[in-house]
Amino acid sequence: MPHSMQLTCLSCSHLNRLSTAALNRAPSCILCGDMLMPDGVREVDLSTLERAVRRDTLPIVVDFWAPWCRPCATMQTQFASAAQAVHGRVRMVRLNTEASPATEWRFRIQGLPTMIAFHGGREAARHVGAEPSERIAAWVGAL
Repeated sequence: MPHSMQLTCLSCSHLNRLSTAALNRAPSCILCGDMLMPDGVREVDLSTLERAVRRDTLPIVVDFWAPWCRPCATMQTQFASAAQAVHGRVRMVRLNTEASPATEWRFRIQGLPTMIAFHGGREAARHVGAEPSERIAAWVGAL
């Protein structure tokens, strides 16, 4: 891991530069003060996600979901549990595809729930379907 990194604030989209050592000290956004490495899963919009994917040094894993999707509801708690297990290595976020209609086209989503891991500005891995937290954490750990 590099000595310094960039993380987009998931609240205000400000790009923050920090040392890798700062990850262990609960870093916060220099602009809005929100936590850059939240303990749980954060809900993001399409614009914030695109910025984070493009600019962040740390991998980001996204759970694409919709309110009408029953497997997505099950996946929510499993994804949150997995986020606790991998905290500090990646950031785990969720994006409601109903709130951002362009999302499915932009990321070629063909089924829900879909998890996509991004690293270095590109898609690193993809999984379609609900999974238990242990499998999600293992999938993320293999990135």
